[in-house]
Amino acid sequence: MPDVQRTIDAVWRIESTRLIAGLARIVGDVGIAEDLAQDALLAALQQWPESGVPDNPGAWLMATAKHRAIDTLRRRTLLERKREQLGYEIEAQLARAVPDLDSAIDDVIGDEVLRLVFTCCHPALSKEARVALTLRLLGGLTTPEIARAFLVPEATVAQRIVRAKRTLAEARVPFEVPRASELRERLASVLEVLYLVFNEGYSATAGDDWMRADLCDDALRMGRVLATLMPDESEVHGLVALMEIQASRLRARVGPSGEPILLLDQNRARWDRLLITRGLAALERAESLGGALGPYALQAAIAACHARARTAEETDWQRIAALYDALAQLAPSPVVELNRAVALSMAFGPAAGLEVVDALAGAKALAGYHLLPAVRGDFLAKLGRVSEARRELERAAAMTQNARERELLLARAASLTEP
Repeated sequence: MPDVQRTIDAVWRIESTRLIAGLARIVGDVGIAEDLAQDALLAALQQWPESGVPDNPGAWLMATAKHRAIDTLRRRTLLERKREQLGYEIEAQLARAVPDLDSAIDDVIGDEVLRLVFTCCHPALSKEARVALTLRLLGGLTTPEIARAFLVPEATVAQRIVRAKRTLAEARVPFEVPRASELRERLASVLEVLYLVFNEGYSATAGDDWMRADLCDDALRMGRVLATLMPDESEVHGLVALMEIQASRLRARVGPSGEPILLLDQNRARWDRLLITRGLAALERAESLGGALGPYALQAAIAACHARARTAEETDWQRIAALYDALAQLAPSPVVELNRAVALSMAFGPAAGLEVVDALAGAKALAGYHLLPAVRGDFLAKLGRVSEARRELERAAAMTQNARERELLLARAASLTEP
């Protein structure tokens, strides 16, 4: 029984996205599609321990869910159609939606998955709802898993998902890939969701853990799927490149006790060279598609500068500063400026970085952003202004909600001594 349970869990992780996507195309509603998929999972939990796991578990789940979809469509049309007409009409509808069930299951990814991606990330939904729905339907995470990842109550996540499904149903959002005129705007929403999920895993905003590697894995897996589905979109490959290269550092970002290790102090021998190779290849693909690089590809190019440097001293900081200049022109924001300040300080000295940071002091977007005083404190320390630096680092520690980061900042402040 435990082995069957583990098998069912594994099958669900692998098949759930395609299953929900295929069903959503049939019934035209992602909420109903998920319910049908869950019904099929429940049937598997009841039957497989006795009958054994079928040779093609994905096809079994789809066939079971298909029968429930037929029942759903029958109930939907019962008041409008005579019973004897239903079989033909429903089967015809299903045949049009999934003309070849076996090939649809065997296809690694199909148009249905791409439709599901764009549906989950529809602009009609709030950013929080898009993230929750994407992790639920595409990432295969449960409501408790999403709640733990973002440190919010399970009820909050459940409400976001329910409201998202209701919004999509009430707005009659079509289950389709947007037309060319709408594709760019909608794709930006999809990429933003994946970027948010990855970043929350890479640097957790709150809690006791410095990172949540499982969220990075989920975002990267979904990004790879999207790159396969949309091979001619430069920014898709740019985001995948960025995530691959950033993910290569995960093992080196924490010490034996889970303490944070910053980029310049990391043991680069622990960086995953396979992920770096994959990331550089994705960046090359983004560049080969022509045109100016977008924001994600530019960030990937910055990450590539670090990945190519075997030691921290070999880092090409002047190129990184130039890339941040380009990024600031293309996608200006206070956070980009703060990162540009760090690059300038490494390339041309802490005074150059401090000048940029001081200009950001009044930026409303950074009013509660702990990294602003953290970066300023680092610059002041390098300039020998120790007491000011200590105050800035302590202020940053008081602002962060992440326990590990707070410990790091306080330790840094305590280590400063007057010259």
